[in-house]
Amino acid sequence: MSRLNDISLVAQVVVFKNTKAFDRLVQKYQSPVRRFFLHLTCGDSELSDDLAQDTFIKAYTHIASFQNLSSFSTWLYRIAYNVFYDYIRSRKETAELNTREVDAFNSTEQENVGRKMDIYQSLNTLKEVERTCITLFYMEDVSIDKIAGITGLPAGTVKSHLSRGKDKLAAYLKQNGYDRSRQ
Repeated sequence: MSRLNDISLVAQVVVFKNTKAFDRLVQKYQSPVRRFFLHLTCGDSELSDDLAQDTFIKAYTHIASFQNLSSFSTWLYRIAYNVFYDYIRSRKETAELNTREVDAFNSTEQENVGRKMDIYQSLNTLKEVERTCITLFYMEDVSIDKIAGITGLPAGTVKSHLSRGKDKLAAYLKQNGYDRSRQ
């Protein structure tokens, strides 16, 4: 039903230039896309908002190219994935994100600030593609097949990135006092 509703909204946008239909799509997917970026940027909420905005602008300007070969959400996450990697490529020459500063600034009033900073810091130890796969699979509950569609990677490669990423996260967290055997 949800997929049919998305297709109906996309058709209204393409055929009738109905901006209210696109607003409904934005309302439906705004939080998941922003959360996706929040994890990829290791907690930088301002950057996440900017990247989410760029994603929806690109989605609106290219909505006529949506061919319904996958779900609208997969198509939208593919755009988000490309927006993030365009951002990463444009920032390669500059210094790495200082995630501890960003986390401290954005999370001071939230509970478990230290734990959240550790999780973001552990995510920051991963390669971008590993972080993307981990974020989509464990935090956004996206299937391996959908992740393969979003990233353009074979499902086996996605599984490898998930396995390596999970091992790196476990090692980092264990090294920083989050050992299951102690609890």
